[in-house]
Amino acid sequence: MTDKKDLSRAETPGPPVASSPAAAIDAFVSSARKIGPSATAEARGRLVFALDATMSRQPTWDLACKVQAQMFEAADKIGGLAVQLIYFRGFDECRASKWVIAPSALTKLMTQIDCRGGHTQIGRVLRHVRNEATSTGVKALVYVGDAMEEPVDALCAAAGEVALLGVKAFMFHEGPDEVAGNAFKEIARLTGGAYARFDANAPSSLASLLRAAAAYASGGVDALNRLAARDTDARKLLTAMRAR
Repeated sequence: MTDKKDLSRAETPGPPVASSPAAAIDAFVSSARKIGPSATAEARGRLVFALDATMSRQPTWDLACKVQAQMFEAADKIGGLAVQLIYFRGFDECRASKWVIAPSALTKLMTQIDCRGGHTQIGRVLRHVRNEATSTGVKALVYVGDAMEEPVDALCAAAGEVALLGVKAFMFHEGPDEVAGNAFKEIARLTGGAYARFDANAPSSLASLLRAAAAYASGGVDALNRLAARDTDARKLLTAMRAR
């Protein structure tokens, strides 16, 4: 795998995409190069952690930085987790880190990114997950966002391709946007994953949802079943998956 992936450049035909502010991107790339997968990463479940980093997302980005470590904690009890961070923001910018296996590594990457205005690029996220699932194997996609500004039929087609590769999408939705909610629900349905709402003012809810997704990525439905026995949000995701 290369040191970093610029999905904007990789997936967009035609003229090159305008470059992002150099300082923030250089810092991200520098960290990504230093935090490559370890020798034990291959034995771990793989989860793509995708975040909308457009301007409205700053509060949730900060929240995700604080609670994402709980994904690893839940997964380590089962067999471990390798996570790849993807974010999009600004004008046509969409980037992915290398795979990391430590919460401190992911936190370091996330705290170097600030949110900027722009439109959603969920289609690029889904196509990237499809490619990763083909080349390295991905168990689950976790997506956190509040909006959807793309043709929903195209997103559904991409979700279908992801589903054929055995990847389940856990779509976590903040806010009242019904268009986004309906699209997220359909992506979850097509992949056999789950859709859930959360409130950024209640950080324990997102933390619990991330733990549940990590449990599935590390140990499958059996692990999620065990977590659901003591966790309300895990039961919510399990119920949603069973309803597909």
